[in-house]
Amino acid sequence: MQRRNTRQRKLILDIVRTMDDHPTADEIFLAAREHDPHIGRGTVYRNLNLLVDEGAIRILKAPGGSRFDWRTDEHTHVLCSSCGAIADLPLPYDPALDMKAASATGYEVHSHYTFFEGLCPTCRKRQAEDSR
Repeated sequence: MQRRNTRQRKLILDIVRTMDDHPTADEIFLAAREHDPHIGRGTVYRNLNLLVDEGAIRILKAPGGSRFDWRTDEHTHVLCSSCGAIADLPLPYDPALDMKAASATGYEVHSHYTFFEGLCPTCRKRQAEDSR
């Protein structure tokens, strides 16, 4: 079923595409309100789900809640265990892991996404300054 490409959906997609920090739905809503003060939270959430369903963006089930990614290719992420920031990693996707996971569990594994955890540069700097 082809859905109408509404002005609001385009706005939401444009916002996600300009945010490299893998924003939450609430962060996208706040950014959308700056462009359209009348847009509702439900409209943003509904359109985010439609964009995910259409494959225009990806949803990341991250610790602390779902985040949205404009990159739809298979790639890895690094998560700051202090502030929750998420960044893309330039590591190749390993489809062999899908087969290993399927073999080990009996699941039919279609894909995976990987999070590495650590401290982002900002939190590392803050920690170093606090320890002085």
